[in-house]
Amino acid sequence: MKRKYTQIIKQLTDKELLYHLYLTQIFLLVISLILGAILYDHFSYLQNLDLADDRILTIGLPAGVIVVLADMVLMKLLPASFYDDGGLNERIFGNRHVFHTLVIALFVAFSEELLFRGIIQTKVGLIMASIIFAVIHYRYLFNWFLFLNIILLSFLIGLIYKWTGNLAVTIMMHFVIDFLLGVYIKFRQTTVGKKQGGAAL
Repeated sequence: MKRKYTQIIKQLTDKELLYHLYLTQIFLLVISLILGAILYDHFSYLQNLDLADDRILTIGLPAGVIVVLADMVLMKLLPASFYDDGGLNERIFGNRHVFHTLVIALFVAFSEELLFRGIIQTKVGLIMASIIFAVIHYRYLFNWFLFLNIILLSFLIGLIYKWTGNLAVTIMMHFVIDFLLGVYIKFRQTTVGKKQGGAAL
């Protein structure tokens, strides 16, 4: 199954990968709108999105940075196989402009936090929301370390949402994680390419 998934990823062009990425996030937003309309009166779940909350910068931002720093340390210490997701992250972020990485990270953070924290966690609880969040990240199911990693991360984000009650805080945290790791992947590939004599990006 993992081999088949990896082959599919290799066969897709960068344009096709981006198309599927954006399509998936749009699908999650549509699901959010449908579930929000069914489960909440007048989209009341959006009241948990407070952009004026200082904790966006005092909790969401540093929490995201801490997760990224911990991940970067583990990437250095652990075998490369522990972070093998079939090459998808490298394909998505490796040749991407930093601004485009920012747009992707913001879109993903908003759509996923709105659905998994704002709607699902509020209705079925932290544990179920975290499991669904992990399963949705299909490529991580083939790697026990990444699957454990994504479950723990989802629990952490979910706990912060439970603590703050503000989606904007977890959106910031999710955004910081995706953006910084995306930039890290890009420049790590650039460095490796130069060391190996490959073409610069």
